[in-house]
Amino acid sequence: MTDNTMQDRVPVSILTGFLGSGKTTLLSKLMQAANMDKVAVIINEFGEVGIDDALVVKSNEDTILLNNGCLCCTVRGDLVETMHRLHVQQQDGQIPPFNRLIVETTGLADPAPILHTMMSDQFLISRYRLDGVVTVVDAHHGMDQFDQQFESVKQAAVADRIVLSKVDVTETTEIEKVRDRLAVINPAAPIIEAAHGEIDPLKLFDAGLYDPLTKTTDVARWLKEEAYMDTEGHIPKHDSHGHNHSHDVNRHDDHIKSFSVYFDEPLKWGKIAGSLDMLAQTHGANILRIKGLINVEEIDDQPVVVHAVQHMFHPPAKIDEWPTSDQRSRLVFIVKDIDRDIVEGALNSYLAMDF
Repeated sequence: MTDNTMQDRVPVSILTGFLGSGKTTLLSKLMQAANMDKVAVIINEFGEVGIDDALVVKSNEDTILLNNGCLCCTVRGDLVETMHRLHVQQQDGQIPPFNRLIVETTGLADPAPILHTMMSDQFLISRYRLDGVVTVVDAHHGMDQFDQQFESVKQAAVADRIVLSKVDVTETTEIEKVRDRLAVINPAAPIIEAAHGEIDPLKLFDAGLYDPLTKTTDVARWLKEEAYMDTEGHIPKHDSHGHNHSHDVNRHDDHIKSFSVYFDEPLKWGKIAGSLDMLAQTHGANILRIKGLINVEEIDDQPVVVHAVQHMFHPPAKIDEWPTSDQRSRLVFIVKDIDRDIVEGALNSYLAMDF
């Protein structure tokens, strides 16, 4: 996949957060921000975000154009239908052109189904690209939610950006506790504080593989493998199974774990692709996310990017060059209720098979 292909597709940010986290307030503020021109937002209901009539330039049954250039629409049917409709309406000139899309999830929503849709629907794959998952966490009630609602932990664990809301009504000591907890749950995601729901929209965007400033892929920023390692020590060459790994890493609230797996030598694409597919099919319910960069034996000097959510893999993408001189294959796993040894053992077994 070339950078131009990625550049031509509309980046999509998935906005999620537990009930009462402040997601709706944040969304309402975002939609009215000055720098939201040419941004489309898919929400559940217009009434929930409290759009001021004075800001509406144009509206119909399911679409509202605000005076800052932000386009807001509600889900009609399913998400695929809504995103398809937006694309067609833009092409036909029925709505103004947009160059970014934000999709709101419902309060209890696991973002995985939306990510699955983004990864599997061929129409969406050819016209949109996943930029990242933005999770809103309530600074005031976050600790209790993490203790009582596993879904809130899961939402934070898969995020590319975390917005810490209600910091204006929360004691500094409590904010630090939540920050420390988030650093364990998701060591790679930047944490952005929002008081009164106010935040610079640009801080939420460009979390994906493609960097619009340089118009190139930024694997290091996207993968952030170093955040999942507790040591920078030497990793020896792999054993007879062709596999090795770093030391133990971050445990996420007893249920969530993350770790990096490395391969010192190039891998046959059929072997590693088959191994990852079998791993996803057998343990998909426990795999929240896989991100990786593969040194494929059959391809010279072009690493292959892989990305999966549970059992669903995004189509693999070749990029032009390695981000550093380190050309080892590496996979970052974020998993639930599954030990590293199980993942490693499964990979070893699958890699030893003939596909």
